[in-house]
Amino acid sequence: MSQPVRRTFVVGTVPLAVVALLAAAAPPSPGSPGAGDPYFPLAGNGGYHVGHYDLTLRYDPAGRHLDGKAVLYARATQKLSRFNLDLNGLKVTSLTVNRDKAGFSRDGQELTVTPRRTLRKGQWFRVTVAYNGKPSPVTDPDGSLDGWIPTDDGAFVAGEPQGAMTWFPANNHPKDKASYDFTITVPNGRTAVANGVFLGRTTAHGQTTFRWRQSEPMAAYLATATVGKFKVERYATRDGIQVYNAVDPREADAAAPVLKKLPSVLEWESKLFGPYPFRAAGSIVDRAPNVGYALETQTRPVYDAAPDLSTLVHESAHQWFGDSVTLTSWKDIWLNEGFATYAEWLYAEQHGGDSAQKTFDALYARPASDGLWEFPPGDPGSGANIFGTPVYARGAMALHQLRKAVGDRAFFRILRAWATEHRAGHGTTAQLVRLSERVSGKDLDGLFQTWVYQQGKPDAP
Repeated sequence: MSQPVRRTFVVGTVPLAVVALLAAAAPPSPGSPGAGDPYFPLAGNGGYHVGHYDLTLRYDPAGRHLDGKAVLYARATQKLSRFNLDLNGLKVTSLTVNRDKAGFSRDGQELTVTPRRTLRKGQWFRVTVAYNGKPSPVTDPDGSLDGWIPTDDGAFVAGEPQGAMTWFPANNHPKDKASYDFTITVPNGRTAVANGVFLGRTTAHGQTTFRWRQSEPMAAYLATATVGKFKVERYATRDGIQVYNAVDPREADAAAPVLKKLPSVLEWESKLFGPYPFRAAGSIVDRAPNVGYALETQTRPVYDAAPDLSTLVHESAHQWFGDSVTLTSWKDIWLNEGFATYAEWLYAEQHGGDSAQKTFDALYARPASDGLWEFPPGDPGSGANIFGTPVYARGAMALHQLRKAVGDRAFFRILRAWATEHRAGHGTTAQLVRLSERVSGKDLDGLFQTWVYQQGKPDAP
């Protein structure tokens, strides 16, 4: 190799070397109090990325009291004078950054941290927060409960979209994914179930401690630490996936025939979407009558009652679409719910039920005044609408129209490529459009504009 010629590149009239020096000399600034989401502007924070959470919890169901210690390992993405965490309620008793006591203040869900020393851009740092109190759920814009929801024997813990901050300090936006360790202590007779692989339990002094590890990246809203009196079933699938089912005994008879199908559902979905993205799987079936929904908590969906088969298929599909491939804005939630709903349609079609076309036709027959057409799935308008019917059903209809436009061979290649190319990362609608056009060789802007973004009922397909 010949010796390179030295050149000086300039930006305007300033050499790049000088630009770099100026950037290095820039004063530190605070991280933003939100991640910029249009529907939840205070969700998440700027200035850093969390790589790992180590959560140690002790919960007393009788007194509904939680003691917690969260250790966050994070990297500064700017020269950082202070930064925020999301934490709702709960009393902070101590806070350190890199073992040094740090200043902090509270304002609503914002926990503002001022480290003793400025954090350099690119620097990894450790934040340790000790806290306690009675965690309580938040009420979402659509009126549903979200977060740490007490039950008669423990707590149903489901964090979409805001609830993670009700039980641990977090960078609480899907754009920031991390690995997790959980150590959860509860009274004997209770079980604490979190995400990932079960590492074991120990018992002492009337208390049992459960340890879990979620190694693959996870958005905070997908974390759980559900506590209750559960019957536990453990086994490995033929593919070596570690399954852990925890079922409230009152729901066991109704849940058993559905949970029995979990391995076959995961195998079927793996053939369509690519290899299952995690090392662990399972279900948490609680009795939580005040909740009214199930959630795809990563590796181990949580159900408020015994699920039916369609719900199991839906939440399992989310492990690919939503959990492994995660949205970057809540406005794009149709990428989660439309895909999981269409998985239900495909499962029915391939297991003796209605064809996807028949399901589509029944929905399209609804009048223009029906709630299905109230808003487009790709632009729900506000956080109050992100779990509305258009996001789910019309989102699935958009995928069916894509399937018809490109043909089955290209469509199923698109599904698999979407899940595998964005595995453990993020995806946007614009990226899905580009992928679909690349795979199919067709111009699909008009199709996505009509079925994902157009107001009102589209013209007959």
